Amino acid sequence: MKTLLTGGTVVSMDPAVGDLARGDVLIEDGVIVEVAERIHAPDTGTIDATDRIVMPGFVDNHRHTWQTAFRGIGADWTFPEWAVAMHGTVKPHYQPEDVYTGTLLGRLEALHSGVTTMLDWYHVAQTPEHEDAAVAALRDAPGRSIFCLGAGWGTPDPVDAAIRRVRSQLATDGPVTMAWGLRGPEATGMDTVAHELKLAAELGLRTSLHVDVTAGAVADLREHGLLRDTTTFVHGNALSDDELRMLADAGSSISISPDVELKMGFGWPMTGRALAAGLRPTLSIDDVPSAGGDMFSTMRTAFAVQRGLDGGLRSRDLLAFTTIDAATSCGLASRTGSITPGKDADIILLRTDDLTVFPVNDPAATVVSAGHPGLVDTVLVAGRVVKRDGALVDVDLTTLRARLLASRDRIAAAADIPLDGTWRPQPAAE
Repeated sequence: MKTLLTGGTVVSMDPAVGDLARGDVLIEDGVIVEVAERIHAPDTGTIDATDRIVMPGFVDNHRHTWQTAFRGIGADWTFPEWAVAMHGTVKPHYQPEDVYTGTLLGRLEALHSGVTTMLDWYHVAQTPEHEDAAVAALRDAPGRSIFCLGAGWGTPDPVDAAIRRVRSQLATDGPVTMAWGLRGPEATGMDTVAHELKLAAELGLRTSLHVDVTAGAVADLREHGLLRDTTTFVHGNALSDDELRMLADAGSSISISPDVELKMGFGWPMTGRALAAGLRPTLSIDDVPSAGGDMFSTMRTAFAVQRGLDGGLRSRDLLAFTTIDAATSCGLASRTGSITPGKDADIILLRTDDLTVFPVNDPAATVVSAGHPGLVDTVLVAGRVVKRDGALVDVDLTTLRARLLASRDRIAAAADIPLDGTWRPQPAAE
């Protein structure tokens, strides 16, 4: 099968390809085969990209999609309040069906807003059936997804069996692959971290680790020889500049969730400090009870904060953080993250005739400063059109919305919590 995207403004995020004020992209069997100002390709299906920005799909390398049903209720919460609410109060009432529905709607939301690749950081660990429900949801969503299994979350219990079981079900090159969400030394101890990193290497799994507000965590891991180029560190607001350089030296990556970090009290997002230390930052959503689920608002927050702090960053930096840099952090830079011949055609088309952005003079600056999900007209994943003319393809949203509301209402009733913004979870006194 061949598809020609024709007449769009191409923002490739590949220096070798560059940008084209008017360009075509030829796709064959799901792979980009040519990018040029004009491509003659007879007997090829075409997608008219006139009045569209053609760019790589966004990559979100850290999102807890199981929480989708409780969107917005944590907008005013601190991190301790969120932890009590979602892990201590809500999570115990989740059944596998609730995990499936929340994960599926969350992944579809991401696709709808142009996120073609998403790492689902799963930490609603309860039973194998819960894990299987999350995997099934990601498989049923037509995106490129990574199931990051945080098995045994919050406990020091051995999780080898759970990791091996799920790993046996997921290929290394399919639309849904696997990573390991480490619990970290505070929950398990350094010996367990060392064991889990060894097993991850044996199973060919990349890892992800939250380092929220703990100073010295990276230095301790380095002292024990546990920094890897296959690990993404999430948040890290309390990391020192020396620790950031340690991550850079190890080849590790870092994922920043600026909206959640600012609102929950983690501190300033360290985008600029990471760059100064030699790291390429990436951006992620984290959770929708507390923040919006699209990359446009995430980029804008990170951009405005860093410009306010030191005047640093340019708009194209933010596009790189959410495309090629994030793909690199997921080990997928050879497959996605830029419009490059030989890569899979994970591509989004953004409207330039919408009055909220018209006229588009600088495409990259417009996407970062004024972009929003309403601009996402078309989404392709590995060449397959999964959103067309502003609507997801072959998705029964009416039924899925009803299932999500039923899930939310059942859990809220079981947990005896209000949904009107009056709930203020009470963290335990220290």
